Amino acid sequence: MSKGIIYIMTTAVPGLIKIGKTGMDNFEQRMYQLERNGYSNVTALKRKFAIEVEDYDDKEKLIDDIFSKSKVHNTELYALDVELAVQLLSSFEGNKIFPKEKSKEEVFDEATKERKINTDGGELPDGKYFYTRKIRGFGEAKGTAIVEDGIFKVLKGAVCAPTSKGFVPEIRKSAPIVNNILVDDVICNSPSAAGWVIAGRSNNGWLEWKDKSGQPIDVYRKPSSL
Repeated sequence: MSKGIIYIMTTAVPGLIKIGKTGMDNFEQRMYQLERNGYSNVTALKRKFAIEVEDYDDKEKLIDDIFSKSKVHNTELYALDVELAVQLLSSFEGNKIFPKEKSKEEVFDEATKERKINTDGGELPDGKYFYTRKIRGFGEAKGTAIVEDGIFKVLKGAVCAPTSKGFVPEIRKSAPIVNNILVDDVICNSPSAAGWVIAGRSNNGWLEWKDKSGQPIDVYRKPSSL
């Protein structure tokens, strides 16, 4: 049985990822090459997850079959939720190669939590919405968001609490926060993701974000058309 590494990389294009394979002795070289030079005119590739598996040719074909509708023709690029791909690969039998500091179980659990946060979406009327939450040991975390054409954007100037211990989603890790102030707008996939940006901890964004009259935005909630 042939053994090799299957890897996932994010790219400069949100929602576009690369899933590929490489030999056991070639992983670091392949990552360096892709992170430096890009792939198929796509830049800013960054390693997300890698696992060493038996029959890696067959497993790559399985992945390709599962995600075939999301694949960019004649490439190893997929228009796909990266956390869904991580969930699948981290469920395979094998030796996790990257990230080094986390177990497969931790990677799977975090990917599951990320997906839950980012898929807790729905359609909201265009308008302005407000978030306020008192955080013990910090004070009041607060911010404003606008929704335009279904896009939920947290506006710069929000007062953001430090993150709590434990799991922290990528949306909060990557948020441009300086001295507890959001210094640039952040587009979020769901109200709960937006709540994470400001509160720095788990939240139910549909209940904690309010309209101008103080009603939780859950009163407007409609199933997403996606």
